[in-house]
Amino acid sequence: MDASSELAAGASSGPLPPALRGLVRSLSLAVVLQWAGAGAILPLLPLYVKAHGGSDSVVGAVMAAYFAAAFVFEYGAGRVSDRLGRVPVLVGGLVVYAAGSFLFLIPAPALLDVVFRALQGAGAGGATVAALAMLAHAVPLSYRGRASGRVYAAQLGGLGVGPVLGSVAGVGAMHLLFVAAGAASVVAVVPVLSAARAAARVATSLPEDVELPATGGTPALAPSTAARAVRGALLASAVIGVSSGVYESCWTLLMTRLGAVSWEVGLSWTLFALPFAVMSRPAGWLADRFDRRWFGVAALVWTAGFCAGYPFVKGVVLLMVLGIWESAGFALALPATQSLLGEGTTPERHGHAQGLFAASQTGATALSAAAAGGLFAAAPWLPFDTAAALSFLIIGMVALSWRAVPGRVGTAPVRADAAT
Repeated sequence: MDASSELAAGASSGPLPPALRGLVRSLSLAVVLQWAGAGAILPLLPLYVKAHGGSDSVVGAVMAAYFAAAFVFEYGAGRVSDRLGRVPVLVGGLVVYAAGSFLFLIPAPALLDVVFRALQGAGAGGATVAALAMLAHAVPLSYRGRASGRVYAAQLGGLGVGPVLGSVAGVGAMHLLFVAAGAASVVAVVPVLSAARAAARVATSLPEDVELPATGGTPALAPSTAARAVRGALLASAVIGVSSGVYESCWTLLMTRLGAVSWEVGLSWTLFALPFAVMSRPAGWLADRFDRRWFGVAALVWTAGFCAGYPFVKGVVLLMVLGIWESAGFALALPATQSLLGEGTTPERHGHAQGLFAASQTGATALSAAAAGGLFAAAPWLPFDTAAALSFLIIGMVALSWRAVPGRVGTAPVRADAAT
């Protein structure tokens, strides 16, 4: 067994070293603050737009604007972070998100909500890409599943807490929620700066048997295999985006159609987010130890099946319970996908890769959310089942792309030019 294989076998079973824990904790705190604020406004935003004179189509446009703007800015943010550093892009994204939140306080027609929501999307997109690029650049591959799992757990934990607070406040207090969302994003700058200091200490603080990726190198995978790993990850992110867009535009509408009140809508988002947050850490551990490919594919199939069935559920409580089960299975997808994406990418291009990954997801989400509002008006089942059918088609392409990619961390032969 060569040194690379020994590292993968040993490190994959142990806990994160203290230096990595400091980095991951700081990034996780920034993420949970930003997403708790964002989650507080998310489930009630469609009702807020309708209360201000927006139609179902305007609701779809407002929700889609977030993802359309994120799509436009994410790829560029990733490239900029490779050149100027992760921290400036991350801090800038948080500030832009805060500005978009505060602008909702201005009395304006419902159509201007599209602009304000787009600013939020641009800021959140840039911040997300920079955070994941910082993580991928600083964390060795053998720990990357667990590290990304903890950050995703923080993201979904914030998204789980936020809707509860928002639903308690209600649509009538949305102005307070916009202030809270903007303030949380500004406060998140503090742990970002702490994460930057932790990242700077990682190279000198890791145990001697744990190696960081060398900058300026090539991936350990052969070029064709690396391309398949990245291609499958980008397709997987598109699957996530397709279903997310439908939920963004139509979940609240589906719940209220069944008679749900505001607190039930908020609780449904929390019940989806919390199992995801709980499962993301063990999902990261599984991705570091077992075959990442089939965890990812199985999780995508799982969520597409639930998406197809939701419009035929007749009770509010049953709909929320099914969301719990979907979330628990779906949590396996992201750490596995991030691990494969990172292994197929050179260190100096992590921002580029994360930008493509985020743009693939948010581009699909924007198109899905924009179409879903009109489809829901035609028939409540139509957006859900259309998204599920498209998802199953793309999942087949994911499985084909990953078929020849090593499923376990560290099982690929190390290229001579990657080790120098």
